[in-house]
Amino acid sequence: MAETHFGFENVEEGDKARRVRGVFDSVATRYDLMNDVLSFGLHRLWKGYAVAVAGVRPGMQVLDIAGGTGDLAREFAAAVGSGGSVVLTDINESMLRVGRDHLLDRGTVLPTVACDAERLPFADAAFDLVSVAFGLRNMTHKEAALAEMARVLRPGGRLLVLEFSKPAAALRTPYDFYSFKVMPLLGRWIANDADSYRYLAESIRMHPDQATLKAMMKTAGFGHVDVHNLAAGIVALHVGIKC
Repeated sequence: MAETHFGFENVEEGDKARRVRGVFDSVATRYDLMNDVLSFGLHRLWKGYAVAVAGVRPGMQVLDIAGGTGDLAREFAAAVGSGGSVVLTDINESMLRVGRDHLLDRGTVLPTVACDAERLPFADAAFDLVSVAFGLRNMTHKEAALAEMARVLRPGGRLLVLEFSKPAAALRTPYDFYSFKVMPLLGRWIANDADSYRYLAESIRMHPDQATLKAMMKTAGFGHVDVHNLAAGIVALHVGIKC
């Protein structure tokens, strides 16, 4: 069987999804808290920037993939209004339940679908916008997932990929120290789970850098791709327009 990476470890492809599921089962209930702590609250600004760039308008059809606790989906739902729709998906049912409950607590009711981004259960050209925030790096076959995202977008539709990326050279040493020393320590103290946060740090290093991901999106069917570096490249927002 073919192998892929789970953080820095090589595993069989069929085993990666199970192990990623285990990570997010473990962190689901404290996901937002840990994001706030580990990013010093910056993840909310990064997501807010992505929402602003998305420019969602009333009546649009939006798909939020690997939507986690529903931060983007909630903002998109407010923008599309009663004439549009937003579908929240995640491969991990624990995360999806947390996201659905967070949305309901805030008075937002959305369709939620547990599905694999590599095999989306939606028709061709069904959406005006697809978003995936901090989820692409956990997918086993990123090329297949990007091709599926292109398939379900209408021509001229846009894909937003918000993900950790490669920071500026001056930041790499302190960023590595924070990622591999501080993050697992905080994970153990706050979530009683150092291993999951060690994996998350490793998965960021294994994710394609800005230029590589841009090329992958073009190959998947996006004729134009813009890259917005945030926090000196620690995070990047890729915006692709389907041919």
